Amino acid sequence: MKKRKLEIVVLSDIHLGTFGCHAKELLQYLSTIKPKILILNGDIIDIWQFRKSYFPNSHLRVLKKIISLSTKGTRVHYITGNHDEFLRKFSDIHIGNFSLVDKLVLEIDDKKAWIFHGDVFDASITHTKWLAKLGGWGYDMLILINRFINFILVKIGKEPYSLSKKIKSSVKKAVKFINDYEEVCTELAIEKKYDYVICGHIHEPKIEEIVNHKGKTTYLNSGDWIENLTALEYNNKRWKLYNHKIEGRYIIEDEEKVFFDYENKLAEEFIGIIKR
Repeated sequence: MKKRKLEIVVLSDIHLGTFGCHAKELLQYLSTIKPKILILNGDIIDIWQFRKSYFPNSHLRVLKKIISLSTKGTRVHYITGNHDEFLRKFSDIHIGNFSLVDKLVLEIDDKKAWIFHGDVFDASITHTKWLAKLGGWGYDMLILINRFINFILVKIGKEPYSLSKKIKSSVKKAVKFINDYEEVCTELAIEKKYDYVICGHIHEPKIEEIVNHKGKTTYLNSGDWIENLTALEYNNKRWKLYNHKIEGRYIIEDEEKVFFDYENKLAEEFIGIIKR
């Protein structure tokens, strides 16, 4: 298979080790590209929800693929996020083509890019971490239930439906949080004279030029590999938002099998939480 040569690829919010992660689809994508630089912008391995009983081979293969890209010449920058914040103890490690950092500034064709995960601007993470972790577990359960619902919808000839997107769009506080998050990131980027500000964290893929009275910047968010299956690609002095559902050979997996494979595990975890 001929691979697409790209200058930069940005991925975030993969959440390896959770039920919602689309590791197989991500592996498909990684197998079709040959980037000079690969930026993993946080929440790659979900250490918050990590469990010894669940880390499928497909998730492990994603890690192996990333290592393989690194050994074959791709420069890999792993930027820590809140779900993999444990790795911040080891920040500023540089081994061969691999580096582990908390944030990154890159010169891209005479323009400056400011790259970070974005959880530092999330008050629910910085002040009520226990609540954020509980919310992460609930989100994982919601995604799994959503897969089962989509299996039924596909069987009766209906379009798949996203529960979490519906909730986000219908809850005013959620919409306000996303808007505030993007506004804070772009205002700081303009003040610091960055041409690009590249984030993850909120699972909302976007490329948008922002202008205010102090200047302008381009806001980019790489989305996630739970629902959107998106990545940022830079080539020939141009950013593009890649969507695997549209551009890749994405096939809706057997949702019924996914649901019932994990049903017992979910029941066990739920009982464990009640007993705490």
